Amino acid sequence: MITERAGNYLVDLAKKAIEHYIETKEILEIPEDYPIELDEKLGVFVTLNKNNDLRGCIGYAEPIEPAINATIEVAIAAAFNDPRFSAVTKDEFEILDFEVTVLTKPEIIYVAHPDQYFEEIEIGRDGLIIQKGYSRGLLLPQVAVENTFNVEEFLEHTCMKAGISADSWMDESCDVYKFQGQIFK
Repeated sequence: MITERAGNYLVDLAKKAIEHYIETKEILEIPEDYPIELDEKLGVFVTLNKNNDLRGCIGYAEPIEPAINATIEVAIAAAFNDPRFSAVTKDEFEILDFEVTVLTKPEIIYVAHPDQYFEEIEIGRDGLIIQKGYSRGLLLPQVAVENTFNVEEFLEHTCMKAGISADSWMDESCDVYKFQGQIFK
């Protein structure tokens, strides 16, 4: 997808965007010297961790913005607009760990029977999106690894993230998508 150099650039950019917003309450302008490959529209998530605990995570699952723009937007959102957490403070910023995940375009998984999901989803490689009606939940590939989920648990937790029952993935009216992610720290 993108080079390691470009991925590391996005991590630094996410830090700069948050720091700039803390100091000025303004959105960081796009630097002039960024790797040109970041003009590609890509899904991007920024995850903030504090003492190995989640502190904020927001992103775009779909490739709707160039990666350079998306990273600035979702970094600020993860730090200041994640409804699960209060806004990041200046003191707290100093001890955060930053992670940027660049996503492939989500692909729907077509199965004749729900048991086939076990063959189609690989823990450590795939992230999931589950959608049923207007409810939608997403878990990044690293979530399954960090929580030692098997495929069934990963499906269940993605359903719960969508706010639907854990076994909804077995329902024909539920769409399951997979995607891959490049993780940069």
